Amino acid sequence: MRAAFYFTIWNLLSFFLSKWSREQDSASSRDNTGRFKALSGPGLILYGFTISFAAIDWLMSMDPTWISTIYGLVILSGQLLAALCFAVVIERILYNYEPMSVLLQKEYVHDHGKFMLAFIMVWAYFNFSQWLIIWAGNLPEEISWYLKRLNGGWSSVGLLLVVTGFAIPFIFFLSRSFKRDITKLVWLAAWLLIIRYIDLFWIIEPNFSKTFRVTLPDIVLPFALGGLWLSYFCHNLSSMELIPAYDPFAKEVLEPEREHHG
Repeated sequence: MRAAFYFTIWNLLSFFLSKWSREQDSASSRDNTGRFKALSGPGLILYGFTISFAAIDWLMSMDPTWISTIYGLVILSGQLLAALCFAVVIERILYNYEPMSVLLQKEYVHDHGKFMLAFIMVWAYFNFSQWLIIWAGNLPEEISWYLKRLNGGWSSVGLLLVVTGFAIPFIFFLSRSFKRDITKLVWLAAWLLIIRYIDLFWIIEPNFSKTFRVTLPDIVLPFALGGLWLSYFCHNLSSMELIPAYDPFAKEVLEPEREHHG
């Protein structure tokens, strides 16, 4: 029942935001800015609560002897980072075609890079905070979660996450020129998407295996489920205008280009 509630909330938010966005693709459409604000503000709060409880129901409950009050935020921050990385990958693909090749300026790419830097720091901070509090408390019912993930070969996966999932990307993100170059930024974004899968694998799999292992379903399922979602995403993307020319805020993006080519 809770899962049905979560999916209902998420799909309603997606439905109305997409519907109102599609309505603004015609010159005779009404201004839906007020609707967007009225729904998105409470929607963000509602999404934060529902994804936190979903993370508890679907992930943390696999180890019923262990609990963490920051666990939901760990999953949420990872989702935000993955969403930004996915957006960068998609906009790099679209950058090969007009009008994205003209409108996607370095300033916008730079903003996306700064957002990615911010959320990779938030993700690392929440994970470190969880580890630090549990390490300081040193309680048997709490440290068992990390003992599973620091033995039997799982420690190598954890080290991979720390080094290539945070430290190295963090260094790259410090470069202003790197964050402004979509052809460079996209490779790091794609890698961080892989890191997100490895992170979830490290969180889930040790509940079922004391030693590091990769099974066939671990490889097939992400592509199968992800492929279904990706096909639906591409279908929706192709059915809508890439540039919301009649959006009240579109002028800020379109006017500089008009002046540039004027």
